[in-house]
Parts: sequence; structure tokens; C-alpha cells
Amino acid sequence: MKFAVVVFPASNCDRDMYHAVKDVLQEEADLVWYQNSNLENYDGILLPGGFSYGDYLRPGAVASTSDIMQQIKTHAEKGKPVLGVCNGFQVLTEARLLPGALLRNKNLAFMCHQEPLVVANAATKFTSGYEQGEIVRFPIAHGEGNYYCDDETLEELKANQQIVFTYQNNPNGSAGDIAGIINKEGNVLGMMPHPERAMEALIGSDDGLRLFRSMVENWRETYAANA
Repeated sequence: MKFAVVVFPASNCDRDMYHAVKDVLQEEADLVWYQNSNLENYDGILLPGGFSYGDYLRPGAVASTSDIMQQIKTHAEKGKPVLGVCNGFQVLTEARLLPGALLRNKNLAFMCHQEPLVVANAATKFTSGYEQGEIVRFPIAHGEGNYYCDDETLEELKANQQIVFTYQNNPNGSAGDIAGIINKEGNVLGMMPHPERAMEALIGSDDGLRLFRSMVENWRETYAANA
């Protein structure tokens, strides 16, 4: 499986994402600059964390209007996997690939620590390697991670089982304790915690490894079925 790690101006977790896929997962990966890049030959798209365009206007707002986003939307429409982490999640909501918005944390402070999460839906292309209701630990590192949506959207997310991860302790005030959601089609995941920083037990947790393995294994099953 070949991944594109999309790099915007002021992305700062792109190297972490690249290391997770290339060195730990041992799959193909390229760092892809947002300008004049062709995503056609990539099987998965990864939008890393950081402060794209310095969070000008709103986090992810400017990046969501860049030319490469049309390619990412086309990629998603074909059913290929797209993962947006932290700022990548913000970009996905700003581009309307996922519903809702990310607001300032309830304490108005930047938070950076490991956080226990609940696997709320283990039946997705991203979470099939987990058990339903399992507690995992991923780092968080954000100032605007407070997921917001209106009540109608929240009920729709619940009804469609689009809530993939929830916070056990909800550090940022997110509606429904939401830490990560998928689109209705199930191939676009946005989440604030960082699975790419939870790939090796040596640095505190390897719970993120199964997320990337799930992506690869599900892609290979789909690829084999269509071959």
C-alpha cells in the first residue's frame, strides 16, 4: 500500500506520520508538498497535524481551499482511505468532508499529554484491529480540539455509527466526548489524538499501530477482491 503524507506550510507532524508508515509499518510513503502534486497513484492519503498556514482565520481553513483538496475529495469519492489527524481533522471539517467544527479547548489552553480513548466503533476500515469498547492510549496535542456539531448532527453521527473514538475523560469539552469520526461511507476518518505518535511501546504506547495495520489489511482485502 502506498501512502501520501500531504504537507502544507507549517505542517509539523508530517515526519511523525512518515516515520509511522515507512519505518514502523514498513509500507510505501512519500511526503507530498501541497502544490503541483498528483495523488492519483496513491492508495491512502494522510493529512498530518500542525498549524497549516499558521491557523490563519481558523485552523485548517486556508488549507481546505488549496488545489490539492480537490484531488483528496476525488480520492475519497473513489472509496480510498483518507486519514486526517489533529490539524488534518480540522482541514477535513473545513473542507466539508466531515461534519462539525473544532473549537478552542474548554480551558482555552493548549494540551499535550497521553489520553485514554474508547474504541466506539471497531467495525471500520480503520479500527478492525481493535475490540469494541477497548481502551487505548494516544497522545493529544492541540489548542482547538473541542469538537462541535449541532444536536441533529450529533444524533445522526450516533445513528450512523460514525463516532469511532471517544474520550474517556473528555479533556477539551467535545460534544458527545467525540475524539474521532468517519464519513457515512466509512473511508474518511478525522481524529484529534495522534495515532502516529503511538506506534512504539518505547515511547509510551503502540496502540496506534493497529489503526494503520487495519487500514492496510482492509485495503489489501479490497484490492484482492477487485483484482
